[in-house]
Amino acid sequence: MKPISKSALALQYVPNVTPHSAVNRLMAWINGCKALVNELAKTGYSTRQKYLSAEQVKLIHEYLGEP
Repeated sequence: MKPISKSALALQYVPNVTPHSAVNRLMAWINGCKALVNELAKTGYSTRQKYLSAEQVKLIHEYLGEP
């Protein structure tokens, strides 16, 4: 697994929408899972970052499932 832009990951989960809409939906799912939010915080995650580290992507896959 490698770093990826937040919009590219979001489009994997929510294809056929604009990148902006996909990111909004992904962020809603992330924010709805407090355990995931807590784990991401431990990695230094910020809602403003444009790219996600491999560790952050792995956590998102663990909590939300594979896209």
